[in-house]
Amino acid sequence: MNSYAAPDEIGSPEVSATAAALLLLGRGSDPDSERGVDCPGELPAASDPNLVARAWAAKRALGDRVFVLGHHYQRDEVIQFADVTGDSFKLARDAAARPEADYIVFCGVHFMAESADILTSSQQQVILPDLGAGCSMADMARGNQVLDAWDVLGEAGVADATIPVTYMNSAADIKGFTGEHGGVICTSSNAERALRWAFEQGEKVLFLPDEHLGRNTAVRQLGLSLEDCVLYNPLKPNGGLTREQLRAAKMILWRGHCSVHGRFTPAQVDKVRERVPGVRVIVHPECTHQVVTKADLVGSTEYIIRTIEAAPAGSSWAIGTELNLVRRLANEHPDKQITFLESTVCYCATMNRIDLPHLVHSLESLVQGQVINRITVDESVAQFARLALDRMLALPEMVSSNRD
Repeated sequence: MNSYAAPDEIGSPEVSATAAALLLLGRGSDPDSERGVDCPGELPAASDPNLVARAWAAKRALGDRVFVLGHHYQRDEVIQFADVTGDSFKLARDAAARPEADYIVFCGVHFMAESADILTSSQQQVILPDLGAGCSMADMARGNQVLDAWDVLGEAGVADATIPVTYMNSAADIKGFTGEHGGVICTSSNAERALRWAFEQGEKVLFLPDEHLGRNTAVRQLGLSLEDCVLYNPLKPNGGLTREQLRAAKMILWRGHCSVHGRFTPAQVDKVRERVPGVRVIVHPECTHQVVTKADLVGSTEYIIRTIEAAPAGSSWAIGTELNLVRRLANEHPDKQITFLESTVCYCATMNRIDLPHLVHSLESLVQGQVINRITVDESVAQFARLALDRMLALPEMVSSNRD
């Protein structure tokens, strides 16, 4: 059976050497990036046939002093060197559980490395192989914008009744704001628990920065209506909302989204059902409300992986999440037909910046005693971010469902 029924349009993104393609592949630079993209020293050539051997040699030389984390959306060429794989919070906790490791090399994106630095000891150093590996969703909520929004809520007379709930996919300063203002962090797996806790503390929730996860969880799992949700646009005066709208709302959703999951459409769900008889559609809750409503199953990355692992042989699946993960699942489960929901390439462009040359450069620099691309979070921010994360860890357990 064909284990990966990808559309014909999906081919190697390396066929085009445009500036955009090179940036996606992690081999270009964006001078306007807030994070910066330059690494000290010179990267090894991507064409070097010894890159894999060099990476293994450097990892062996460092031994237990280095701990490599690999997010599920990473390329296979990078994942093979990960000591553990998982979603962002799982990886940050895994790092904290390895105090003997001097160096945490996080093959993910910037906010993930920040979370690892927040949760690990001050003696450990967190490294991001490419500083250009950011997150477009996290960048949609800036610290000054969130402070301005809180002032708007205050002027509307609702700030005291509002609890911030912030998705893990956010910058450290937004997590710190959340902790300082009595809120909690959530993941796509425990967003329902976080929202139920928040509504026990206050009358309203300010959900940052992914509007779709907030809306889907509130409507599909808490039973709120779409009318209970309003969308706060930080680029408009007062968020584009009136005081009356803010006072009437239960969920104040920040206008932000994932550039990958936002590409999926209801039409794509209909099309794959026509093309693949008996297919089951499973998508991530960062997809739009219209897409998750049409899907058979909705859940976090870990949930998607568990579902495919437990699915019977011969079953057909269309998966709406990042392409590297979908292809990996197809290769790992050749007894099932796994189709990518999108009709064109849908990589996470910034996650894809972490490639083998950047990883080799990071590891070999450590062998030489040079720490490059270290990610640090100021303690004044970290203390409140840890508070918000601790509140998440203290959330009561709930019976899991197929929509976690």
